[in-house]
Amino acid sequence: AASLFDQVVVAVAHNQEKTPLFSAPERVALVRAAVHPHGNVRVDEFAGLLVRYARRIGANVLVRGLRAVSDFEYEFQMALVNRRLDPHVETIFLMPKEEYIFLSSRSVKEVAALGGDVSGFVPAVVAKALRRKLGVTQRR
Repeated sequence: AASLFDQVVVAVAHNQEKTPLFSAPERVALVRAAVHPHGNVRVDEFAGLLVRYARRIGANVLVRGLRAVSDFEYEFQMALVNRRLDPHVETIFLMPKEEYIFLSSRSVKEVAALGGDVSGFVPAVVAKALRRKLGVTQRR
């Protein structure tokens, strides 16, 4: 998305339906470290409806990633709900690089928890934070 837009905001959500391994402030710090090379990307956290947050910061496009067909149904429904809530905010979908299509946070956490090397799946700063948070050392 950084190559398509003048400015990109990565919005880290406080989601009551999920129990993330990292707190919202920790996730913000990790994402900031990962996107640091992109000068047109900033990271922020929000609570509530994404479309309201977008309106509040003056964004008119939501960029969502689709890894697999299974993501599409949920993301499509959310795009329609967001359009109903604010017809001035559009949703576009981007596919990840081929080498990341199969990844999910669950699979990365599982590999890391079992001492596997996740450095090929996530930025180095995230791999290090996972090992520290899970209290594991990497096994070969």
